[in-house]
Amino acid sequence: MLKKILFFLILISLSLTSCGAKPASLWGEYSTPTPNGALPTQLPVVLPTQEILPTSTPIEVVEVISTSTPLSTQTPTATSPAQNTAVVPTIEHDTNTILYYSQSGDYLETIASHFGVEIEEITGPKELPSARTLLNPNTLLVIPDNLEETTSNEKIFPDSEVVFSSTAIDFETISYISEKDAFLKEYEEYLGSTGWTSGAEGIARLAQENSLNPRLLVALVEYESGWVLGDPGNLSESDYPLGYVDFRARGLFRQMMRAVQDLALGYYGWRDGTLTELTFPDGSTIRLAPELNAGSVAIMYYFAQKLDYERWAQTVDARVGFPALYAELFDDPWSRAQNIEPLFPAGLKQPTLVLPFEPELQWAYTGGPHSAWEHEGAIAALDFAPNETSGCAETNRWVVASAPGLVVHSNRGVVILDLDGDGNEETGWNLLYLHIATEGRVPVGVWLETNERIGKPSCEGGVSTGTHLHFARKYNGEWILADGALSFNLDGWIAHNGAEPYLGTLTRGDEIIEASVVGDFLSIIFRDATEDIENEE
Repeated sequence: MLKKILFFLILISLSLTSCGAKPASLWGEYSTPTPNGALPTQLPVVLPTQEILPTSTPIEVVEVISTSTPLSTQTPTATSPAQNTAVVPTIEHDTNTILYYSQSGDYLETIASHFGVEIEEITGPKELPSARTLLNPNTLLVIPDNLEETTSNEKIFPDSEVVFSSTAIDFETISYISEKDAFLKEYEEYLGSTGWTSGAEGIARLAQENSLNPRLLVALVEYESGWVLGDPGNLSESDYPLGYVDFRARGLFRQMMRAVQDLALGYYGWRDGTLTELTFPDGSTIRLAPELNAGSVAIMYYFAQKLDYERWAQTVDARVGFPALYAELFDDPWSRAQNIEPLFPAGLKQPTLVLPFEPELQWAYTGGPHSAWEHEGAIAALDFAPNETSGCAETNRWVVASAPGLVVHSNRGVVILDLDGDGNEETGWNLLYLHIATEGRVPVGVWLETNERIGKPSCEGGVSTGTHLHFARKYNGEWILADGALSFNLDGWIAHNGAEPYLGTLTRGDEIIEASVVGDFLSIIFRDATEDIENEE
């Protein structure tokens, strides 16, 4: 029997010219029905029926032990624990230091945070770049061993299977779910933006919008509720399929929105160095092993939000926990990762980008670095608003292409510009333009040169407090943090985080522009008509 859960649209009237403190989701707002009966207090751990042989030791609390043995038998960190084959030089180091090979996305500032050291304490056989410069993958570093107890340093999940990378190009979410004669195949919910929406359609859309791998979302639903291959076994699995036991989060889609947010907090919190330990529901904590990769931390963080330590340790065990079920459903993720990682290749730089609006007109910098999509997650987006409007008023101002590219998505307020022109937003550099009005919006398939029109800013697409543009970057499916080793550079204006999301500055030389959601004088930005200041090539 077709399962339908009805949610009603909540109408929200806001007046500020920014994305506000609500999720910038395209799902629309809806209310939650009153729960039936008592809420379950604990959810069962659903384990796979087929055991996958381990590639290394299970997750456990271990003491980090350094060694003084020369490095002749040690190899660089690669995508798979069993994949290291390169020959590396012998480096002598004492018992109080650790030899570490940098991973994709590492820079000295985040490595120092992971290892609990000062940047100045990190050395290497070669001269190291500045603290805010991406390290080439497999750069050898010598780091003081300051940590005591941590999680295991076993990598349990590749980065490319968490983000919306090219490993997802050949995966058809809707087809996969429709082939399984199970509960999820018939599931529907009512959404304010799209009406009755199937579970498969919802998962596919959430994956694309949040730039998360759809295989991961499907596997999480199966692991926690059994919806993909069977039917829910109890009330908790029916109402709370991803284990977020909260009457305000009943139904698959609200559960999924919580899940994608937690996955992003884990992944990008590790990327920017702000996440260094896990906190479990009982308040206990454990330090994350500094050798972990962002994909592994995303999975570990996600499950730590709902499980006590003992159940968490079993769940993230590569042999019998969630990674094992994932491999059972979709084959070995490390094999796919080996074909495309590292996601950030050596020498990666941001391409030249101009400010995303036409010259000789004043705009306001209304949102400093904040989440790329949901309320919390990758701090990757900036907001700009035409300063002659307030609230959700129409405007004659145009948003323009910041670089040449192919339009690969144009719907419900969103335009995606693919800068490598291969037609896939899972590869290379892509630019997200959100809140683009339907009227005048560029269609899919059009090639745009720099400064050609994309559309007019509006309040379309998700929750918006006023007419504006929400602007973010992706590379190989991963959101690029607005303030990091690849900071946003628009005509030479460099983005910097503020004390909290939506605050912050743009700086160019000794010029400073301060973000303001009300578009005050200090937030005004003006693009020169005759000369675009180029970024570094």
